[in-house]
Amino acid sequence: MYKMVAIDLDGTLLNDELVVSQGTIQAIQRAVGQGVVVTIATGRMFLSAKPFAEQLGLNVPLITYQGALIKDVEEKAVMYERLVPPHLAHDLINIAKKRNLHLQVYQDDVLYAASENDFIHEYVEAAKVPYKVEPDLAKLASRGFQKALFIDEPEYIDELQAELRELFSGQANFLKSKPAYLEVTHPEADKGIALLHLAQELGIDRSEIIGIGDSYNDFDLVTTAGLGVAMGNAVQELKDKADYISRSNNEEGVRHVIEKFILKHVAVVND
Repeated sequence: MYKMVAIDLDGTLLNDELVVSQGTIQAIQRAVGQGVVVTIATGRMFLSAKPFAEQLGLNVPLITYQGALIKDVEEKAVMYERLVPPHLAHDLINIAKKRNLHLQVYQDDVLYAASENDFIHEYVEAAKVPYKVEPDLAKLASRGFQKALFIDEPEYIDELQAELRELFSGQANFLKSKPAYLEVTHPEADKGIALLHLAQELGIDRSEIIGIGDSYNDFDLVTTAGLGVAMGNAVQELKDKADYISRSNNEEGVRHVIEKFILKHVAVVND
């Protein structure tokens, strides 16, 4: 039996209207009621992920910031944290300034942008989180960041990802969570490492975990879990690596996985 399910948010648990279907909520709550640990594994900040956990009735640690932070829903304990170091934070800010790129940073679960623009406005509207404008982001860099995020046209983001990976090889993870989003985190901040850390704390073996995702930043989540699931709407590269391909996020793909691999199995055992 599977004892843990780790679910990405955008494009996975959430449909295109950024809503969790009632059927999915019920399936998750049934799984939790049977003793399965269900958690969120997202690139979003903790503040943005917490309301969904509360909606689902989850009272477990959440994997956020691509795995840079694991914190319990009640915010009483931080189980794992890896920050983008100050020297790299300064370098990223300088690159953004020189190229006039939008860069937003996250520190102590607060979102900062250097200026008001369409990128930050569209982002916070979707994520439903507050933000602060800090014209001189370098003032914050000395304490490191939970995450830094470049937003631009997808074609340029592809080029920037390749360039930064070469410039800072081994110093950070550079992952796309969406075609226009390039997320920068500590090299030990990925969903796979965080997943195993949390599972070990809970006494759960890797083989007992289901990981569900849809995008490039879910590779480690899906390939680390005992059963790696790609959504029907997932990028092809992730589907190629997955053990199972579910329905899309608009067709209750998460509900389908829980019913097929957890609830159906429990029903058979009980019979």
